[in-house]
Amino acid sequence: MTFIHRNLSEQRPTIQHDDPTASERKRDHIELAFQSQVRTGELDTRFYYEPLLAAHPKEGGLPKIPILGYELHAPIWVSSMTGGTELAKTINENLARACKEFGMGMGLGSCRSILRTNERLEDFAIRSFMGDDLPLYANLGIAQVEQLLQNNELYLVYDLLDKLQADGLIIHINPMQEWLQPEGDVIAQPPIQTILDFMERVDVKVIVKEVGQGMGYESLKTLFQLPIEAVDFAASGGTNFAKLELLRSHPSKQLIYEQIAHIGHSAEEMVHLSNRVKAELGNKLRCKQVIISGGISNFLDGYYLINKLEFDCIYGQASAFLRHARGTYEDLQAYVAAQVRGLELANAFLSVK
Repeated sequence: MTFIHRNLSEQRPTIQHDDPTASERKRDHIELAFQSQVRTGELDTRFYYEPLLAAHPKEGGLPKIPILGYELHAPIWVSSMTGGTELAKTINENLARACKEFGMGMGLGSCRSILRTNERLEDFAIRSFMGDDLPLYANLGIAQVEQLLQNNELYLVYDLLDKLQADGLIIHINPMQEWLQPEGDVIAQPPIQTILDFMERVDVKVIVKEVGQGMGYESLKTLFQLPIEAVDFAASGGTNFAKLELLRSHPSKQLIYEQIAHIGHSAEEMVHLSNRVKAELGNKLRCKQVIISGGISNFLDGYYLINKLEFDCIYGQASAFLRHARGTYEDLQAYVAAQVRGLELANAFLSVK
């Protein structure tokens, strides 16, 4: 019998490694293992994590959200921010482009500066960047609305919406901010009366919001009985404009009023209050849409709150968008894309307790 002797290396096929990063990854695992421990007290206990029940989500897999007369591709609202400053044009155009790309709605910052003049209109005229298939709202303070009523100048509201091609008007309620602002306006009558007078005389869609301290039970109960498009929480936890104006004031005024800027309601508290109001009002409930805003720093906060609220709702962010909208569009684009993908991930694997 003849034996054929071969070199062992000739008998074994060459092994092709299909994971060229394995060695580097394993080294990272060893080096980062101790930094990667999440202790019991650090757990986010708002959710059940269900890893067995879904595959990784496909991009663009979020269900469409019917709200404010449109269908959004993501449950996110770009909350009112800025206008009339050097950076406002860049910021608003970047935000409008992001709304179009990711299917979000947007509220403009205070439009007071273009109410009677078009000098800064280009800072706000973003409909062409946003497209016609998404909600866009102009914005005025309750003091300005009160003055327009007193002066019989409500035609200026129609002019404002026309030149912005906006769907309606956000009225921001800010008595605390106006009181603390060095140049603040005096609000002569209860804001609810101004809103009622305005809606009786002007046929436009209205959203009512606060400016960073939120609203309590009685204010919410009153608003939800009105035929407005939505209530925007603008809860405590984000930018608090009362505190912002206080910081611009004289040191003696800051000392006197410092604590009052810390009064308010969180978005989570307002979710509970709104659910309670809905249950109590029954068929007296007329406003059935909400924008949850104030202190929402990431997609998990937003996902949690929109699943806890028993209204048709989306969540709003302001400062997080502003941080990324001041530079290139690509920076903002990357941020929003990550938030949307995070929502898709949460939708696949998390349920709210």
